[in-house]
Amino acid sequence: MERKRSEREMEDVAAQEPLKGPEDGKDKAVGLKREMGLLAAVNIIIGVMIGSGIFVSPTAALKYSGSVGMCLVVWSVCGVISLIGALCFAELGTVVPRSGADYAYLLESFGRLHKFWGPLPAFICSWIYVVVLRPAEVAVIVLTFSEYSIQPFANMLGLNEMNVEDQEMIIKLIAFLGLGIITYINMMSVKLYVHINNIFGFCKVIACLIVIGGGIYELSIGNTKNLTSGFQGTTTNPGFIALAFYNGLWAYDGWSSVTTVTEEIKAPEKNILRSIVIAVPIITGLYVFMNMAYMTVLSADEMMTAPAVAVAFGNRVLGPFSFVIPLGVALATFGCALSIQFGVTRLCFVAGQEGHMLKLTSYIHVRRFTPGPAVVMQGVIAFLFMLVGNIGELIEFASFLIWFFYGCATVALLIMRKTHANVHRPYKVPLILPFITLAVSIFLSVMPMIADPSLKYLFAVAFILMGVAVYVPFVYYKKKPKMMGKFTYIIQMLFEAVPSENESVD
Repeated sequence: MERKRSEREMEDVAAQEPLKGPEDGKDKAVGLKREMGLLAAVNIIIGVMIGSGIFVSPTAALKYSGSVGMCLVVWSVCGVISLIGALCFAELGTVVPRSGADYAYLLESFGRLHKFWGPLPAFICSWIYVVVLRPAEVAVIVLTFSEYSIQPFANMLGLNEMNVEDQEMIIKLIAFLGLGIITYINMMSVKLYVHINNIFGFCKVIACLIVIGGGIYELSIGNTKNLTSGFQGTTTNPGFIALAFYNGLWAYDGWSSVTTVTEEIKAPEKNILRSIVIAVPIITGLYVFMNMAYMTVLSADEMMTAPAVAVAFGNRVLGPFSFVIPLGVALATFGCALSIQFGVTRLCFVAGQEGHMLKLTSYIHVRRFTPGPAVVMQGVIAFLFMLVGNIGELIEFASFLIWFFYGCATVALLIMRKTHANVHRPYKVPLILPFITLAVSIFLSVMPMIADPSLKYLFAVAFILMGVAVYVPFVYYKKKPKMMGKFTYIIQMLFEAVPSENESVD
């Protein structure tokens, strides 16, 4: 009887105070470890930036620009703008050497300005990214992966003979399996993630080069009819040109992804900038030449009506090897979802340390050094979005806020030029570049509401207000449900997770 009472008392104590990590040496300190070198950092950017968009529907820029020549200009300029924004984040990454990207920069610059309002922008940033935007993106991307992964085997498996409901069920089942594999990889080991992401990064680039090679072959045999139209038909409507740039820049999103994992990059003061300077121009070149290849082989009408532009291109150019294109889309989408989930769990980790998310999300596995509870939480939210079904509108109403947060982070950079003037900066971006990024972010935050005013933007405002309603009691006043202590204890035991050190382990 005494023994049972003692065990119960120990459990109650553990429920009140989180379990601690090993304390018998600095080498065993629990925290994020710097296991990603330059190649891994480059592939993180490639992993997030190259998803399904460039293969499936890169047509909006052509539609709104009105001509082949102007479309290529749009894709090129969007690449330059993305590089400028990424260079601004490279400086921010040296001033605030924490994972979390926008969130960490907003917290550092605004967090001390006012006890209540100061941390609120950072919290809203984490609220939107963690609860809605990133897991919803993962859900959509994994469903796209499932759809294209089975295309090369559709005839063999008799999928084309099934009714639509059965096909959708199989696609969802494969998507659930894919999400489970992604979550498992990100839980198990950072090194495992790095190895797999490096492989998928190379495969993505090869798939892009196959498309470009097909375009070069068509040009070499004299198929230049579509390109000779040049700038003929270029729109003079400023609104349409703005929409062309908006859609182009959306395809380039992900250039800040390396700063989301700053605490796991080796020599971040060097490798963050280097990875950006290498990856973003590579992706710009791939995007421009892939669009040129598409427009060489397919007419504008064919590009607009094709369910997947790259698949139509492959059927026209690659013949019996056309299966390479859906396989390339599957590889691109799997790697993209893997990297997005990896990045957002690090945002969970930092927000959890600050009390802006469940404290559990900042806990680290004692041996694997991965934020297991944060990874599982993201997997569960993405799974729920997949069950809901059509969440395209959800992503649209939240995605325009991405550039709003980019703009806020740029303002943070300008503020910290004053407030953190004495901080060592291995790299300092020319002052004109933050102002360019700020102007673009204001434009991209406002443009969707002007071009397509709809109720979905009211939903965005409503979700932000919901975030404020969560912030006041649970973050500002630090209210906790009574069962949270025991829940924390159970999760710690289940995931072998303990509170992390404030500083990452080298």
